[in-house]
Amino acid sequence: MPTAVIVDALRTPSGRGKPGGALSGLHPVDLLATVLKELVKRNDLDPALIDDVIGGCLSQVGEQSVNITRNAVLAAGFPESVPGTTVDRQCGSSQQAAAFAAQGVIAGAYDVVIACGVELMSKNPIGYATLGMDNWGPMVAARYPDGLVGQGISAELIAARWDLSRRALDEFAERSHRLAGESDFSSEILPIGELTTDETIRPGTTADDLGNLKPAFHDDAYRQLFPEIEWRITAGNSSPLTDGASAVLIMSEERAIELGLRPRARFHAFSVVGSDPVEMLTGILPATQKILDRSGFGIDDFDTFEVNEAFASVPLAWQHEFAVEPDLVNPRGGAIALGHALGSSGTRLLTTMVNQLEHSSGRYGLQVMCEGAGMANATIIERL
Repeated sequence: MPTAVIVDALRTPSGRGKPGGALSGLHPVDLLATVLKELVKRNDLDPALIDDVIGGCLSQVGEQSVNITRNAVLAAGFPESVPGTTVDRQCGSSQQAAAFAAQGVIAGAYDVVIACGVELMSKNPIGYATLGMDNWGPMVAARYPDGLVGQGISAELIAARWDLSRRALDEFAERSHRLAGESDFSSEILPIGELTTDETIRPGTTADDLGNLKPAFHDDAYRQLFPEIEWRITAGNSSPLTDGASAVLIMSEERAIELGLRPRARFHAFSVVGSDPVEMLTGILPATQKILDRSGFGIDDFDTFEVNEAFASVPLAWQHEFAVEPDLVNPRGGAIALGHALGSSGTRLLTTMVNQLEHSSGRYGLQVMCEGAGMANATIIERL
């Protein structure tokens, strides 16, 4: 059976996902195409050898619609024979793209494939795709008569269930910015214009400063529906709106060696689960348990973990449930500091995890991602 390996991984700096952000003036097709072009160029790879490009994007509307991945393939100047497709696994879209790509290699359907993702939230903020629309339909509404909620409320429910104090959430957010500010991302970042570093990092952030922010998601209707919530989730302990793109070059180990390329990491296992769509962000718990059960790994076998920081309550709850050493979780900071460019986040985390394993001489890494409507992905890689 072929082995799927990561030959290279690359991302843009994270741009503030609002008008005036450093990447906000770009077209999302061009942003993704720029990463694809550089990924091929720096590996001296003939793009005609690419069997497929699988991309993630959450808000597939407007400039991000009509199969943005295929459009980016064309914009990158790849041969017209190179196909592309776009998947939506919500926040885990590009992590799922990487899983599909690696699974295609393992199955023998691909030799060379790129997994990637993009989101320009300055033009396509979360919820933009369904503005003024009923995206659930009457049958889902009948199944959940009390209604489904936004992710911010889910983050509050997690904070309440695990009794996470406002101070603990803000201290975790401070840690994210501090670690990101101390880290060297130059080996994984492709400068875009004059932007060479992540625009979202605020290294001077303190928990005391964050403690002055007001809760972001409460209103009277939710107060009545969830009286147990103390309203602790703020803009400061949540991931910011972000622009960005990322890509990972995946091959069979045999083809990489034939092309004279060095495999940097090997895929070992994957899992994907559904979970409660109200408390939707807890899917990372069963996804982690499932991948451990399927792979035979124990939680102590890993040298680093990437747990997406959609909200501080998510990795803190995960960390508590699996009794993981805190220093191993998001050691370069996470999405609270580095941003959460939704469709790009999966391959962004994977890029950062590969570089962290190389930097620390670690061997195994586990990546988990919570996702909208109650889903989660998990991936295990080994540094080579």
